Amino acid sequence: MSHSPKKTYAMTIVDLILAGDLRATARLLRDIDDELPTARNILKKLYPHTGKAHVVGFTGSPGVGKSTLVDQLTTRYRQEGLTVGILAVDPTSPFSGGAILGDRIRMQRHFLDSGVFIRSLATRGHFGGLTRSTFDMINVLDAMGKDVILVETVGVGQDEVEIAHSAHTTVLVTVPGMGDEVQAIKAGIMEIGSIFVVNKADREGSRGTVRELRNLIELGLRHSEDASWLPPILETEGVKGRGIDELHLAIRRHKEYLFANDRGQLDEVLRKRARNQLIEALKDEALKTLLQRRQARGLSLDVLIRKIIAHESDPYSLVQEMLSEELQ
Repeated sequence: MSHSPKKTYAMTIVDLILAGDLRATARLLRDIDDELPTARNILKKLYPHTGKAHVVGFTGSPGVGKSTLVDQLTTRYRQEGLTVGILAVDPTSPFSGGAILGDRIRMQRHFLDSGVFIRSLATRGHFGGLTRSTFDMINVLDAMGKDVILVETVGVGQDEVEIAHSAHTTVLVTVPGMGDEVQAIKAGIMEIGSIFVVNKADREGSRGTVRELRNLIELGLRHSEDASWLPPILETEGVKGRGIDELHLAIRRHKEYLFANDRGQLDEVLRKRARNQLIEALKDEALKTLLQRRQARGLSLDVLIRKIIAHESDPYSLVQEMLSEELQ
């Protein structure tokens, strides 16, 4: 009689995740999303096993076809024999607090593929295109052994710069006819995009959008300290699969650029990622600790909110008072 089942039952959740167990991974991701304290200890043990996956972020306004591109690229990676993790950040339902667009709706053809792990996340009021738990979930899928992790942001416009600090490669997706949006992202365009995609390129105005992006990129390059990477601009029709091979190749070339470049480009990407994760974790933990301590003394958040509404105080003074009390 085989002893392997007993060995499996004796394995910790950390061992199971490192072995690629889907159920254990799904359970931990759920606990992270629910902000359970036990998840933090597991994350600490998994962190030394991270740093191997290529993290690719997809950002852009709602309706530009990010999900379709992610779906098509997943097929390409699987054809190569690579395993894929997908984190899709969706708007939050005002009723359940969960993602409006769930796992069952998107990317259905990959659900029976054990080499693909898909998780939808709700923003839960978090701005910046990502959720507070996205960074932790990237690490979990990395430790799980996924070769590529595709992160699709919720699509809230130009504020989605967080993805550029969380991914190795950032793909900014737009569509023809959104010239105002292209102008809106001008200030941060070089910081956000490693690769630019004009999706739904069969629409009128596609060439004009490409031209406008190219002008902005060239303008940014003239003011950039390092212009060694020229972000490509690709035209795609995600639904038809047009341009997907070119996008797949561009992502691979950017990865090769980062890992082969001896001028510290990868180090800079890793530094930004580490800084962003540290600051997000610090803000999250500090806020929780502060509110818990006040609650324990009978000083609830509702009391402070009522003071603001009644103009008995203001948010700025209250924050200063709270920090003075806690840090003295």
